[in-house]
Amino acid sequence: PLRKIIQNNVFFIVDCTKTRHFDPCLGDTTSPYKQRIVLKHNQCVSQPQMLGKYKPGSKYEQRLKFIIKRFYSVSNKGYQGFGDSTLSAIIQCRGDSYGPKCHDCFATAFAALRRRCPWYKGRIIWYDQCLLSIDAKYSIGQIDYNNNFCMSNAKKLGGDAFAFIITWNTFMDNLTTLAVDNNTNKLTPFYSAGKTWFKGDMLYGMVQCTIDLNPNACWECMVFNSIHFQHCLNDKRGARFMSRSCTFRFEFYPFLAKHVQSI
Repeated sequence: PLRKIIQNNVFFIVDCTKTRHFDPCLGDTTSPYKQRIVLKHNQCVSQPQMLGKYKPGSKYEQRLKFIIKRFYSVSNKGYQGFGDSTLSAIIQCRGDSYGPKCHDCFATAFAALRRRCPWYKGRIIWYDQCLLSIDAKYSIGQIDYNNNFCMSNAKKLGGDAFAFIITWNTFMDNLTTLAVDNNTNKLTPFYSAGKTWFKGDMLYGMVQCTIDLNPNACWECMVFNSIHFQHCLNDKRGARFMSRSCTFRFEFYPFLAKHVQSI
Protein backbone atom coordinates (compact mmCIF):
# COMPACT_ATOMS: atom_id res chain seq x y z
CA PRO A 1 0.00 0.00 0.00
CA LEU A 2 1.01 3.60 -0.58
CA ARG A 3 2.12 5.75 2.33
CA LYS A 4 1.80 9.53 2.30
CA ILE A 5 4.32 11.48 4.34
CA ILE A 6 4.83 15.19 4.87
CA GLN A 7 8.43 16.06 5.69
CA ASN A 8 10.15 19.44 5.36
CA ASN A 9 7.33 20.72 3.14
CA VAL A 10 8.02 17.97 0.58
CA PHE A 11 5.30 15.50 -0.32
CA PHE A 12 6.40 11.87 -0.54
CA ILE A 13 4.54 8.93 -2.06
CA VAL A 14 6.25 5.68 -1.17
CA ASP A 15 5.52 2.20 -2.49
CA CYS A 16 7.55 -1.00 -2.63
CA THR A 17 9.34 -0.15 -5.89
CA LYS A 18 9.66 3.61 -6.18
CA THR A 19 10.21 6.69 -4.07
CA ARG A 20 8.98 9.99 -5.42
CA HIS A 21 9.80 13.45 -4.08
CA PHE A 22 7.39 16.05 -5.40
CA ASP A 23 8.08 19.76 -5.04
CA PRO A 24 6.06 21.52 -7.75
CA CYS A 25 7.21 25.09 -7.36
CA LEU A 26 9.86 25.79 -4.72
CA GLY A 27 12.97 24.75 -6.59
CA ASP A 28 16.38 23.72 -5.36
CA THR A 29 17.08 26.20 -2.57
CA THR A 30 20.77 25.27 -2.39
CA SER A 31 21.40 26.07 -6.04
CA PRO A 32 23.07 29.35 -7.07
CA TYR A 33 20.73 29.24 -10.08
CA LYS A 34 17.52 28.92 -8.05
CA GLN A 35 16.07 32.05 -9.61
CA ARG A 36 16.35 30.54 -13.08
CA ILE A 37 16.11 26.79 -12.58
CA VAL A 38 12.91 25.49 -11.01
CA LEU A 39 12.69 21.89 -9.80
CA LYS A 40 9.51 20.16 -10.90
CA HIS A 41 9.95 16.54 -9.88
CA ASN A 42 12.57 13.98 -9.06
CA GLN A 43 12.36 10.23 -8.74
CA CYS A 44 14.68 7.63 -7.22
CA VAL A 45 13.97 4.20 -8.69
CA SER A 46 14.79 1.28 -6.42
CA GLN A 47 13.83 -2.06 -7.96
CA PRO A 48 16.18 -4.69 -6.49
CA GLN A 49 15.54 -7.20 -9.23
CA MET A 50 16.43 -4.61 -11.90
CA LEU A 51 18.27 -1.60 -10.51
CA GLY A 52 18.94 -1.33 -6.78
CA LYS A 53 21.91 0.65 -5.49
CA TYR A 54 25.61 0.62 -6.32
CA LYS A 55 28.54 0.52 -3.92
CA PRO A 56 31.25 3.17 -3.55
CA GLY A 57 34.30 2.26 -5.59
CA SER A 58 32.41 -0.21 -7.79
CA LYS A 59 32.84 -0.47 -11.55
CA TYR A 60 29.40 1.07 -11.93
CA GLU A 61 30.48 4.17 -10.00
CA GLN A 62 33.66 4.47 -12.06
CA ARG A 63 31.63 4.23 -15.26
CA LEU A 64 29.13 6.79 -14.01
CA LYS A 65 31.88 9.26 -13.06
CA PHE A 66 33.37 8.94 -16.54
CA ILE A 67 30.01 9.69 -18.18
CA ILE A 68 29.18 12.61 -15.89
CA LYS A 69 32.60 14.15 -16.55
CA ARG A 70 31.93 13.83 -20.27
CA PHE A 71 28.49 15.40 -19.85
CA TYR A 72 29.99 18.37 -18.02
CA SER A 73 32.20 19.13 -21.01
CA VAL A 74 29.45 18.99 -23.65
CA SER A 75 26.23 19.81 -21.78
CA ASN A 76 25.98 23.25 -23.39
CA LYS A 77 25.06 21.50 -26.67
CA GLY A 78 21.58 20.76 -25.30
CA TYR A 79 21.61 16.97 -25.51
CA GLN A 80 23.97 14.15 -24.69
CA GLY A 81 23.27 10.47 -24.33
CA PHE A 82 25.25 7.36 -23.52
CA GLY A 83 24.12 3.78 -23.26
CA ASP A 84 25.43 0.24 -22.91
CA SER A 85 24.12 -2.92 -21.25
CA THR A 86 24.90 -1.71 -17.72
CA LEU A 87 24.33 2.04 -17.78
CA SER A 88 22.37 4.63 -19.73
CA ALA A 89 22.35 8.38 -19.13
CA ILE A 90 20.66 11.29 -20.88
CA ILE A 91 20.81 15.04 -20.41
CA GLN A 92 18.18 16.90 -22.47
CA CYS A 93 17.71 20.64 -22.20
CA ARG A 94 14.63 22.55 -23.29
CA GLY A 95 14.88 23.84 -26.83
CA ASP A 96 15.19 27.49 -25.78
CA SER A 97 17.80 26.71 -23.10
CA TYR A 98 20.82 25.49 -25.02
CA GLY A 99 24.25 26.90 -24.26
CA PRO A 100 25.28 28.16 -20.78
CA LYS A 101 21.75 27.72 -19.39
CA CYS A 102 21.91 24.02 -20.25
CA HIS A 103 25.28 23.58 -18.58
CA ASP A 104 24.05 25.34 -15.44
CA CYS A 105 20.88 23.26 -15.31
CA PHE A 106 22.83 20.01 -15.74
CA ALA A 107 25.24 20.91 -12.93
CA THR A 108 22.31 21.73 -10.63
CA ALA A 109 20.41 18.59 -11.62
CA PHE A 110 23.29 16.22 -10.99
CA ALA A 111 24.07 17.81 -7.62
CA ALA A 112 20.42 17.46 -6.64
CA LEU A 113 20.30 13.79 -7.70
CA ARG A 114 23.39 12.97 -5.67
CA ARG A 115 21.81 14.58 -2.64
CA ARG A 116 18.25 13.25 -3.03
CA CYS A 117 19.00 9.78 -4.44
CA PRO A 118 22.45 8.74 -3.13
CA TRP A 119 23.78 5.48 -4.61
CA TYR A 120 20.63 4.73 -6.61
CA LYS A 121 21.34 3.19 -10.00
CA GLY A 122 18.05 4.50 -11.38
CA ARG A 123 17.24 8.19 -10.91
CA ILE A 124 15.51 10.95 -12.85
CA ILE A 125 15.10 14.65 -12.19
CA TRP A 126 13.09 17.23 -14.10
CA TYR A 127 13.66 20.97 -14.08
CA ASP A 128 11.96 23.65 -16.14
CA GLN A 129 15.02 23.83 -18.38
CA CYS A 130 16.42 20.30 -18.40
CA LEU A 131 15.98 16.60 -17.72
CA LEU A 132 18.65 14.27 -16.35
CA SER A 133 18.06 10.51 -16.39
CA ILE A 134 20.39 7.72 -15.23
CA ASP A 135 19.45 4.07 -15.69
CA ALA A 136 21.15 0.73 -14.97
CA LYS A 137 20.14 -0.84 -18.26
CA TYR A 138 20.20 0.06 -21.94
CA SER A 139 17.34 2.50 -22.55
CA ILE A 140 18.60 4.81 -25.31
CA GLY A 141 16.03 5.12 -28.09
CA GLN A 142 13.29 3.46 -26.05
CA ILE A 143 10.09 5.11 -24.82
CA ASP A 144 9.77 5.21 -21.06
CA TYR A 145 6.10 4.61 -20.24
CA ASN A 146 6.56 4.49 -16.45
CA ASN A 147 8.45 7.56 -15.32
CA ASN A 148 6.06 10.42 -15.99
CA PHE A 149 3.78 12.90 -14.22
CA CYS A 150 1.38 15.76 -14.95
CA MET A 151 0.74 19.13 -13.28
CA SER A 152 -2.08 21.56 -14.02
CA ASN A 153 -3.30 24.99 -13.07
CA ALA A 154 -5.76 24.86 -10.16
CA LYS A 155 -8.12 27.12 -12.10
CA LYS A 156 -10.47 25.48 -14.56
CA LEU A 157 -11.04 27.01 -17.95
CA GLY A 158 -14.83 26.83 -17.81
CA GLY A 159 -17.08 27.42 -20.79
CA ASP A 160 -16.95 25.08 -23.76
CA ALA A 161 -14.71 22.31 -22.41
CA PHE A 162 -15.15 20.09 -25.46
CA ALA A 163 -14.03 22.86 -27.83
CA PHE A 164 -10.91 23.34 -25.72
CA ILE A 165 -10.12 19.61 -25.79
CA ILE A 166 -10.23 19.77 -29.58
CA THR A 167 -8.06 22.90 -29.55
CA TRP A 168 -5.25 21.61 -27.32
CA ASN A 169 -5.18 18.22 -29.06
CA THR A 170 -4.90 19.86 -32.48
CA PHE A 171 -2.32 22.28 -31.10
CA MET A 172 -0.22 19.42 -29.69
CA ASP A 173 -0.46 17.49 -32.97
CA ASN A 174 0.69 20.53 -34.98
CA LEU A 175 3.58 21.19 -32.60
CA THR A 176 4.65 17.53 -32.74
CA THR A 177 4.57 17.61 -36.54
CA LEU A 178 6.95 20.57 -36.49
CA ALA A 179 9.16 18.99 -33.84
CA VAL A 180 9.88 15.84 -35.86
CA ASP A 181 10.36 17.69 -39.16
CA ASN A 182 14.12 17.56 -39.81
CA ASN A 183 13.87 19.96 -42.74
CA THR A 184 12.56 22.88 -40.67
CA ASN A 185 13.94 22.05 -37.25
CA LYS A 186 17.67 21.37 -37.59
CA LEU A 187 18.96 23.61 -34.77
CA THR A 188 16.66 22.20 -32.07
CA PRO A 189 15.50 18.76 -33.26
CA PHE A 190 12.45 17.20 -31.64
CA TYR A 191 11.41 20.55 -30.14
CA SER A 192 8.83 23.09 -31.19
CA ALA A 193 6.91 25.94 -29.63
CA GLY A 194 4.06 28.10 -30.83
CA LYS A 195 0.86 29.94 -30.10
CA THR A 196 -2.74 29.74 -31.25
CA TRP A 197 -6.04 31.43 -30.50
CA PHE A 198 -8.82 29.99 -28.37
CA LYS A 199 -11.99 32.07 -28.14
CA GLY A 200 -10.17 35.41 -28.05
CA ASP A 201 -7.32 34.28 -25.78
CA MET A 202 -3.80 33.38 -26.93
CA LEU A 203 -2.72 29.85 -26.02
CA TYR A 204 1.03 29.16 -25.85
CA GLY A 205 2.48 25.66 -26.13
CA MET A 206 5.65 23.60 -26.35
CA VAL A 207 6.46 20.02 -27.37
CA GLN A 208 9.76 18.20 -26.93
CA CYS A 209 11.01 14.62 -27.23
CA THR A 210 14.46 13.40 -26.28
CA ILE A 211 16.69 13.26 -29.32
CA ASP A 212 17.47 9.55 -28.90
CA LEU A 213 13.94 8.71 -30.11
CA ASN A 214 12.95 8.37 -33.74
CA PRO A 215 10.00 10.40 -35.15
CA ASN A 216 7.49 7.56 -34.77
CA ALA A 217 8.52 6.99 -31.18
CA CYS A 218 8.18 10.71 -30.47
CA TRP A 219 4.63 10.64 -31.81
CA GLU A 220 3.81 7.52 -29.81
CA CYS A 221 5.14 9.06 -26.61
CA MET A 222 3.09 12.22 -27.10
CA VAL A 223 -0.12 10.35 -27.87
CA PHE A 224 0.32 7.91 -24.97
CA ASN A 225 0.86 10.63 -22.38
CA SER A 226 -1.86 12.93 -23.72
CA ILE A 227 -4.37 10.08 -23.32
CA HIS A 228 -2.94 8.87 -20.01
CA PHE A 229 -3.11 12.37 -18.49
CA GLN A 230 -6.21 13.74 -20.20
CA HIS A 231 -7.88 14.25 -16.80
CA CYS A 232 -4.98 16.58 -15.93
CA LEU A 233 -5.03 18.45 -19.25
CA ASN A 234 -8.73 18.92 -20.02
CA ASP A 235 -10.52 22.11 -18.94
CA LYS A 236 -7.42 23.64 -17.33
CA ARG A 237 -5.98 27.13 -17.74
CA GLY A 238 -2.54 25.58 -18.05
CA ALA A 239 -1.00 22.13 -17.73
CA ARG A 240 1.98 20.00 -18.62
CA PHE A 241 2.97 16.38 -18.70
CA MET A 242 6.60 15.40 -18.39
CA SER A 243 8.19 12.02 -18.94
CA ARG A 244 11.68 10.64 -19.46
CA SER A 245 10.96 10.60 -23.21
CA CYS A 246 8.68 13.55 -24.04
CA THR A 247 6.89 16.60 -22.68
CA PHE A 248 4.01 18.90 -23.60
CA ARG A 249 2.99 22.17 -21.98
CA PHE A 250 0.35 24.79 -22.66
CA GLU A 251 -0.43 28.06 -20.88
CA PHE A 252 -2.46 31.21 -21.48
CA TYR A 253 0.68 33.31 -21.05
CA PRO A 254 4.19 33.27 -22.63
CA PHE A 255 6.51 30.97 -20.67
CA LEU A 256 9.49 30.53 -22.98
CA ALA A 257 12.57 32.72 -23.33
CA LYS A 258 12.23 33.08 -27.09
CA HIS A 259 9.53 34.40 -29.41
CA VAL A 260 7.17 31.72 -30.72
CA GLN A 261 5.36 31.47 -34.04
CA SER A 262 1.63 31.22 -34.66
CA ILE A 263 0.53 27.66 -35.36
